[in-house]
Amino acid sequence: MGNNRVIDCRAATKSYASKPVLQGIDLVVEPGICALLGANGVGKSTLLRLLSGLEEPDSGSVFIGGLSFRDHGVRIRRNLGVLPEGLGLFESLTVIENLMAVGPIYGLTMSETAARAADLLGLLDLTQGRHTVARNCSFGMRKKTALAMALLHKPRFVLLDEPFEGIDPASSAAIQMLFSQLSRNGVTILLTSHILSVVQKLATRVVILYEGRVVSDFNPSPTEAGVEEVYFSIAGKAQPEVPDWLRF
Repeated sequence: MGNNRVIDCRAATKSYASKPVLQGIDLVVEPGICALLGANGVGKSTLLRLLSGLEEPDSGSVFIGGLSFRDHGVRIRRNLGVLPEGLGLFESLTVIENLMAVGPIYGLTMSETAARAADLLGLLDLTQGRHTVARNCSFGMRKKTALAMALLHKPRFVLLDEPFEGIDPASSAAIQMLFSQLSRNGVTILLTSHILSVVQKLATRVVILYEGRVVSDFNPSPTEAGVEEVYFSIAGKAQPEVPDWLRF
């Protein structure tokens, strides 16, 4: 297996209640920022769960850094940061308490955790709200807290489910800058997003899923078709008929 094959997913399938969600996914992710696109329900979040070891494929295999979760789960997770669909917050803890709880799990001292948490809270504009209990946070605050938790241990591989959803413009710009810097420093990022303008600006590679399969895989280029053009050529543009009762 080549050294650049950071994430290697081979013929992975997954079904729920006998309904196929992923149908033979072959995906190799190399260093950079890879965006995973597709309509709701095509299997993006399911694929991220397989790649993060939260679930196993029904068939096929998944390797992270050349290792399998079955044989090297602990080693993989030390180098893996995950922003899951459900965020994974400790609801009864405050923003800062969530971060302080995570650090020692990855072997950080309390002083290291506190210093890194302060940096991330400042970057993500969470300093003022750091003492807010998670269940009382806005959706954007919750998303940014979960992102901070995913990055706290300085992972080499990062899997992010909709990191820009519900995020204010200033924080979105800061997060984009952070991702670009992480990528330049050798961190591999795989993210899902419905915000095509951000994907066009940020991603070094785009993979599109349709009906549980990879149907497009390309490197965005200013001189070729943009991400939006490629996406809608596959997914199509909705042209709904507005009901009469909604007309004024």
